Amino acid sequence: MRAVFGVVSLLVVLAIVGVLASRQMKSVSSAGQLSSSASTPAVAGSATTPREASRQLQEKVRDDVAKALEQGARRDENAASAP
Repeated sequence: MRAVFGVVSLLVVLAIVGVLASRQMKSVSSAGQLSSSASTPAVAGSATTPREASRQLQEKVRDDVAKALEQGARRDENAASAP
């Protein structure tokens, strides 16, 4: 009886986690589609092959990461210089 209760409890927890993960993935993918279509409409339209689209996406991500790192460095400098 105790083993059956443990297995049923595990299945309930897995179902809950699965539903939450599904909802999270749907919200992340819809938010990602909105931001990517709003920020770079020319990139998606100008790419003729998947290889070009991939390269352009990689460049955009590389640029965004560089901007974020520079912004973080500026914040650190500002925090260090503040009294």
